[in-house]
Amino acid sequence: MHIQSFVPKLSFLVLTLLAWGTTATEAQSQTPPNVNPIDPAAIKILKAMGEQLQAAQTFSFTATTAYESPSRLGPPLVYFSSSQVLVQRPNNLRVITTADGPRSEFYYNGQTMVAFAPNENLVATAAAPNNLDDALKEAYQKASIYFPFTDFIVSNPHEDLIKELKFAFVVGQSQVVGGTTTDIVALGNDQIFAQVWIGAKDHLPRALRAVYRDDPSRLRHQVEFSNWLLNPPVTATMFTPTNTAKALKIPFAAPVILNPPKPSSK
Repeated sequence: MHIQSFVPKLSFLVLTLLAWGTTATEAQSQTPPNVNPIDPAAIKILKAMGEQLQAAQTFSFTATTAYESPSRLGPPLVYFSSSQVLVQRPNNLRVITTADGPRSEFYYNGQTMVAFAPNENLVATAAAPNNLDDALKEAYQKASIYFPFTDFIVSNPHEDLIKELKFAFVVGQSQVVGGTTTDIVALGNDQIFAQVWIGAKDHLPRALRAVYRDDPSRLRHQVEFSNWLLNPPVTATMFTPTNTAKALKIPFAAPVILNPPKPSSK
C-alpha cells in the first residue's frame, strides 16, 4: 500500500473504526477468534474497484483532502486541499492542487516530471521513467512529492492496496457518502488503519479515511473523491505546463528549511 498523505504508508484495522479507541498494541492482540482476518468479500470489493480503474485508459476526478496537524494548544488543526487529477495510461498525469497554502501543479508525460509553484513562480523539472508507477516513486524519493490518492492511480490499484495487507473486512454500506450507495471496507497492515468507501454499482472510490498506528496523536487523514469521468478525451498538451517559461528554475529535490533555528546558547 502506498497511501501516505505525503509521508508514511497507509493501512487499516479490525472490527469497526469507532472501536479504534484502544492502543495499537491492544488492537493487535484483540483480533476476534475464529475470524478470517482477510475477508474474501472485502477483497472482492477492492478487486472490482481496481479492475474498473485499471480498465479506464483515461480518467479524471477531484480529490478533496483533509489532514490534521498538531497545534501548540494540543488539539489538532485541520487543513484542506483540492486536487484536480487527470490520468492517461500508461504514462501521463496532471495534478492541479489548491490548498490552505500555496497552489501547486504537477505534470508527467512519460519523459519528464515538472513541479510548478505559480504563486512563487518557481519550477523544477526532472527526467522521468516511462511508466507512471515508477515516476510516482521517483517523485517521492527525489522531491518528497506524494499524492494521498496514489494507490488509486497506479497501474494495478487492487494489487497495490492489498500489498502487505494484514486484515480486511466489510463494515457495511452507506447511503450518504458520495451521494450514492457505497460499500465500506476497512483494511490495514502494521502501519495503518483505514476505511474506504466504494460505489456499490460503479465501483469507484468515494472516500478514504486513515489513521497511522504508530502515531501517538491518532491524527486523521481523509480524502473525498468526486467528479469522476472515465475515458474522457485528452490531448498531449494537457500533460505539459504552458506557463513556466518565465519561472525561476530550481532543482527537482526535497524542500529545505531556510534559516533553520540556531541552537540555544543557554
